[in-house]
Amino acid sequence: MTATISLPPTLEDRSSFPSPRLSLAPVGSAPALLDGAWWPHSRDLEAELPSLLASLDTLWGRITRVTVNPVHWPVVPRKVPVAGRSVKVGWFLAEQDPHELLLLSYRVGRWNLLVVPPQTPPAPAAWLMAAASDPLGVSTASRLMEEAALLRTVAETDRAVEAVWISEGGHVAGDPAPRPRIPAVTAAEPNLTKVV
Repeated sequence: MTATISLPPTLEDRSSFPSPRLSLAPVGSAPALLDGAWWPHSRDLEAELPSLLASLDTLWGRITRVTVNPVHWPVVPRKVPVAGRSVKVGWFLAEQDPHELLLLSYRVGRWNLLVVPPQTPPAPAAWLMAAASDPLGVSTASRLMEEAALLRTVAETDRAVEAVWISEGGHVAGDPAPRPRIPAVTAAEPNLTKVV
């Protein structure tokens, strides 16, 4: 019998993660339910959080604590190393939106980020990130995820309807539509009989 053991990423592996994909509401904007969005590359918090927190430290001040809902995270570490210090990581199951990351900072206070699932295609991810960083946004993280799923369903339905339409002889917009054939008409000779 063989067993496969998956070891956690080493420090060298973690440093190879690209910079965080992040979208934040403008500084000084009116408070919204979300302060932006984060699109991690994986579901490995221990590997993903250090680069996110390091980039946010310069914008928001020193981040001291992070909380998540463990529904979408296979492992929630107790601490993560960030720039020579440790940041505490906690979790709340019922109290925290499963699609949200909560960050606490000494200087600023509390920040809420939508977590865009790593496997999300670029177009829906871009929509989610823009919606979450809208300073006038009134949607929760889960509500934005529901709206994105609805938009995806509508787009897929539209594509399916269009495919059927094309297969039945329809034409894509921009294609020259076929002109109906006009039968050749010959002019009838006028009746030249004289009526007396």
